[in-house]
Amino acid sequence: MHPLESVPNFSEGRDRATVALIGEELARFAKLLDVHSDADHNRSVYTFVGNEEQIVDALLAGIAAAVERIDLRAHEGVHPRIGVADVVPVVAVRRDDAELARETARIAARRIGDELGLPVFLYGEIGDGRGPAFFRQGGPEELQRRIDAGELAPDFGPAKLRPSAGGVIVGARRPLIAFNVNLAHADLDAAKEIARVVRERDGGFPGVRALGLELPRAGHAQISMNVEDWEASALHDIVAAIEREAEARGVEIAGSELVGLMPAGAAIAAAGALLRISSFDASHVLELRLLE
Repeated sequence: MHPLESVPNFSEGRDRATVALIGEELARFAKLLDVHSDADHNRSVYTFVGNEEQIVDALLAGIAAAVERIDLRAHEGVHPRIGVADVVPVVAVRRDDAELARETARIAARRIGDELGLPVFLYGEIGDGRGPAFFRQGGPEELQRRIDAGELAPDFGPAKLRPSAGGVIVGARRPLIAFNVNLAHADLDAAKEIARVVRERDGGFPGVRALGLELPRAGHAQISMNVEDWEASALHDIVAAIEREAEARGVEIAGSELVGLMPAGAAIAAAGALLRISSFDASHVLELRLLE
């Protein structure tokens, strides 16, 4: 059996002790592969793998630690969020495991609501196709207003967001690429304009979600992206479009940043394009062939 992946996002990217503790709790039950923290986003993204039971147990332990250590009322960061454990996806690394990922996410969601007493909202493949942004708009206060008004209700757990911990968005999805491009200066208007050009919602690349953000601690602006369908929208094509848009606005690119891990296929496609190798795919990569 192939492992599932989970990539929970926690609302802490500055307190190293808290970031480490959450990672230790996750690693007690599953194999922790990567931790990415950002002070401006004030957010940490953890990547771990395991079977369905290990995934659920790790998530419960990690979220419990976050609830104990993070107070949402004192939290500030440029990334939208509704809870200390903001978004919790379970990922089918292989297409054949999609239903297993969905069922594992449902089990985790129910246990988070029942055992940790947090409101849980389902998204993606188990949430009528709604994305995290549907719940995040307006922040925790607006989400609670929508609940009180009967506009939506948690799928599990209480109908009241805990002031210190908020709620949790749980879903199942395919692998995606969380990828940021940084501008050399803190030009927020340019970042927002470029994000608008590349994101699907405004006519850009299919499956691309993008925000223009200002990162005051780092001293630059950023196009923060989730590439949800890397086969339909090649990463190197997105970067090339961003470079063109930046140049048209007289803005320099300072570099790019991968958040977490990325599918090998996306890296291989980018390498093939850069090297101008036609029909270059995973079958031409020695190490991947040896893993078959």
